Amino acid sequence: MRRLRSQLAGALVSLLVLAAGATGCGGSPEAAGGAGTPGTTAAADRVEPLPDTPQPRLPVTVRSADGREVTVRRTGRIVPLSGGLSEIVFTLGLGRRVVARDITATFQQAAKLPVVTRNHDVSAESVLSLKPDLVLAEQTTGPAEAMDQIRAAGVPVLVVAPAKGLADVGPRIRAVAGALGVPAAGAELTRRSEQRIAAVRETVPRHRGKPRVAFLYLRGSASVYLIGGADSGATSLLEAAGAVDAGAASGLTKDFTALTSEALAQAAPDAILVMSKGLRSVGGVDGLLKIPGVAQTPAGLDRRVVSVEDGVLLNYGPRTDRVLASVVHQLYDGGPAA
Repeated sequence: MRRLRSQLAGALVSLLVLAAGATGCGGSPEAAGGAGTPGTTAAADRVEPLPDTPQPRLPVTVRSADGREVTVRRTGRIVPLSGGLSEIVFTLGLGRRVVARDITATFQQAAKLPVVTRNHDVSAESVLSLKPDLVLAEQTTGPAEAMDQIRAAGVPVLVVAPAKGLADVGPRIRAVAGALGVPAAGAELTRRSEQRIAAVRETVPRHRGKPRVAFLYLRGSASVYLIGGADSGATSLLEAAGAVDAGAASGLTKDFTALTSEALAQAAPDAILVMSKGLRSVGGVDGLLKIPGVAQTPAGLDRRVVSVEDGVLLNYGPRTDRVLASVVHQLYDGGPAA
């Protein structure tokens, strides 16, 4: 998924392609809570646009993360090719200009838009049929041939640097806002997002120690079980929640490594962080405990599992405060995992 991608590393995206039939990425049907509202996955379903709709000032020329100079003359028809980029456009207040979505854009306001990905690969024909003025892409968006076909048709394509941690929230918002000709709105949204994240961080209990949390990527239908390391993208989120990334702390330097009993024993997690659909794919917490080695960890013994919806967990965007609030609530207050 690209939450996931719009958001996970390339290796994870490849695994999502393999498991696409059973994975998907979706939000919860409940209404969204306010910023910083403790909860589980309910807050993931809607985005909260800025109160005033900005008016783009065009044309603009910006530098894409792939090194190209991109000139944007119109933004009446926007196609963001990840859930994270869609989230930014909608939250900036320009959602009415979005004409399509990636399969990972599952929040309520985008749910009825046509999907222009096939098993997480972009369909150039589907994108071009919508006559976009601008395409927003991640560095992992592909295949390359499809992206080249879109560029060859004369459509501006802005590639945005990937989200790897909390420090990327502002730069990604500002990159998208700059290409849309609304830099002031980008600055406003960056301030709001960073202030809300800071407010949630203040709620982290300081007297409970630092729990070790292992981030597991699960797709039971494809028998894919991985443990996140230093490059998984979860370290920053866990540290903000007052925790230690158990995989990274145990010496795992890659993004994801095959899950083994030995790796779990070395990580010795007090809690396990998973994506909600991954947890459901293995049969919930009971099924998770049947994976070799999990039940023997402190997390398994205590059934301490933190579950966050796939489509927002690692986006590092305008809803990251809600994700962080959910992790903090589940980690310290015992909120239920799905």
